[in-house]
Amino acid sequence: MAAGLAATVTVATAAGCSAAEDPVPSIGYAVDNVVSTYNARTVDGAASGARQAFPRVQTGFTYLGPGGEALSDNDIGSSTVVPGAALTVRYVIAPQAVYSDGVPMTCDDLVLAWAAESGRFTSGEGNSSLFDASSTAGYSDIDKVDCVTGTKEATVTFAPGRSYLDWRSLFGATALLPAHVVARAANVPNIVDPINGGDLDAVGRIAEFWNTGWNFAPDAIDTSLMPSNGPYRVDSYTADGGLILVANDKWWGVPPETERIVIWPKGTDIPERSEAGDLEVVDAGAGGAEPTDGFERTDLPSRGVEQLTFATEGTLSPPAVRRAFASCIPRQQLFDEVGHSGYDKSVGIGSGVVDARLVQSDTLLYPPVSATAAGRYRQPDTTASSFELRAAGVTNPTIRIGYLAPDARRSDIVATIAASCGPAGINVVDASSAQFSPSALQRGEVDAVLASTASASGASGTVSDAAAQYSLRGGVGSNVGGYDNGRVNAIVDQLAVDTSDATSLAVATEGEKILWNEMPSLPLFNQPRMLLVSDGMKNVVANPTAAGAGWNMDRWILLR
Repeated sequence: MAAGLAATVTVATAAGCSAAEDPVPSIGYAVDNVVSTYNARTVDGAASGARQAFPRVQTGFTYLGPGGEALSDNDIGSSTVVPGAALTVRYVIAPQAVYSDGVPMTCDDLVLAWAAESGRFTSGEGNSSLFDASSTAGYSDIDKVDCVTGTKEATVTFAPGRSYLDWRSLFGATALLPAHVVARAANVPNIVDPINGGDLDAVGRIAEFWNTGWNFAPDAIDTSLMPSNGPYRVDSYTADGGLILVANDKWWGVPPETERIVIWPKGTDIPERSEAGDLEVVDAGAGGAEPTDGFERTDLPSRGVEQLTFATEGTLSPPAVRRAFASCIPRQQLFDEVGHSGYDKSVGIGSGVVDARLVQSDTLLYPPVSATAAGRYRQPDTTASSFELRAAGVTNPTIRIGYLAPDARRSDIVATIAASCGPAGINVVDASSAQFSPSALQRGEVDAVLASTASASGASGTVSDAAAQYSLRGGVGSNVGGYDNGRVNAIVDQLAVDTSDATSLAVATEGEKILWNEMPSLPLFNQPRMLLVSDGMKNVVANPTAAGAGWNMDRWILLR
């Protein structure tokens, strides 16, 4: 990681140590999400806890810092902009960079990431993407990746006029997956030649493994498919023992401070594990179960926005029905009761109901863009709901809201919505489950998803607006509701590259007017997060973004 972080850690460690305390070789880390895949870039993988679990297992050219910004990870290599008419970036992988199975990191890994997330490779039927990527943000703007297979340099050239603003976040932590594993599984000598040559049969086999080949479950995991290029590697995963990360002896950077990190996923009995001494760090949404004693709690708002994402088929197919549902949802009440647990902010992130989808509430554009909502949909309006239902010719619709359970806060949200919408003739059903994934909306199993930005169940968000914006773009995996509006698509594309505040303001405002009318989603508030750290822990730094507190887990120390 960056030198500045190392300096901070050194000071904190020196100040915290004493002769009477010794470092403990294992630390337990609980996250509020399932961890069921090594691939954090698929639709369900991006919504899972993979980005919380693996930021120091799958390293990249950048990592998400506590403010949600992409920070350079110099251990992996360097990225340099090459002068020219089109944005061009030269990536150089560190000479010593190697996976835990002994295979060197190469530019093949960048080609795989680009191919999977660019949306460029499609099937003949329906022109659907071969890769089940959550988002194409930035990668779809890349024209080509020049890479001689097996080497450590790549030149990434963006299409003319598509200088993606957040290009530094590309090829970051959890984006670079081992291309040599995919090549072996797809039975090709390397992945670069078929991708650059347009061999769709071979690319189809590559995509098939990329989509599902890294899925796993407790007691059903093949760690040989999961070599690491970070300070930790995956050792095992059992229902009773958790997901165990151990120090990677092939890691070329500063060794991790603690030999072993045990990740406890959603469904873990937090009080029981903490009582047994198996848990030292809990990174979760507010309202969940807490440890007993001996923990310090920090409450803070996330950059992810708690929201309802609506289906655009079935019961909620007519925009009028979606507006009817939004009209009876008491957003202000929900914020007051469960939207700012443990903190009270007057401005910016976490300060109130969120009234925009395309810009974040701590930006200069937010006040004028959010004014588009004009104060609507904050208080329940039974009359407006009934009017919209009549206009759509719909009577007494039933709306199933899905989310990953157990989740006391979201259970309260659904119950409050049900009570508020009942008088409008809308029946709301809690359709949560311990196996829930946002792709259930695509399959028609629910009518709405209650989750954070881009339908992530747990930690989410960055300082960039890209994840939120692209989740509203047609054809993008994280757009699980299937919303597709040509003008909104064009606006999302423009915001990704526009450097002018004036034009960004104009198009974002136009986009919000469309979105408030067509209502593909309803923002509620910034997701409230809590970080619990046991006595004796050092160097745990809250990170209310998609990376979670595990962003620097290799610096964690437990003294007893």
